[in-house]
Amino acid sequence: MRFENVGLTLTSRAGPVEILRDVSLDVAAGQSLAIVGPSGSGKTSLLMVTAGLERATRGRVIVAGYDLQGLDEDALARVRGAEIGIVFQSFHLVPTMTALENVALPLEFAGRADAEKVAAAVLDEVGLSHRLTHYPAEMSGGEQQRVAIARALATAPKLLLADEPTGNLDGRTGQTIVELLFDLQRRHAATLILVTHDAALARMCQRTVRMADGRIVEDSASAPQKTGHEALR
Repeated sequence: MRFENVGLTLTSRAGPVEILRDVSLDVAAGQSLAIVGPSGSGKTSLLMVTAGLERATRGRVIVAGYDLQGLDEDALARVRGAEIGIVFQSFHLVPTMTALENVALPLEFAGRADAEKVAAAVLDEVGLSHRLTHYPAEMSGGEQQRVAIARALATAPKLLLADEPTGNLDGRTGQTIVELLFDLQRRHAATLILVTHDAALARMCQRTVRMADGRIVEDSASAPQKTGHEALR
């Protein structure tokens, strides 16, 4: 992923508001990157621009070799479906669909005839083979986030984006989800970019970017990556 002097300006009743200001950033394939900073600093907006869910007002956004600024909405949707997996804080599962149906959905959009078979395999990978026919309301928060991670990984994306993935979970459940997320990122050789307020979670990433007022104010490599209980002490 590459940002070249990216800016994002949104309109409000008070006039234009600069959300991102001349952001330049390169993230290598397979790298894990934490984006940290105070609320309102532009962290989630950077993630949304990376996913093509917000269009940059200026600059270039290149993801998996695609220049997102030159793509129409249909092409953006295709790139998202094939190259990008997104995990939200609030899960965003379809409540009227089972776990299997939620995970199969992006595969069906991609025209995969084996959507349910692949979805079942990915749910097994996240430890939910016994929950295939359960609906979100029948699952715990941690289980719902596992379904969301499975859905994000179902199409084998090159880029995995996570916005406060443990924000709605208790400490023990959040720790389990973190370990799962990093384990799957390594096994799938995906690039991971995550927004977090959790300093311990940020330290698990190979690199940390700090934002303030829509700008990157610090970009540092972390110590050798730790996993599991040791990383979260």
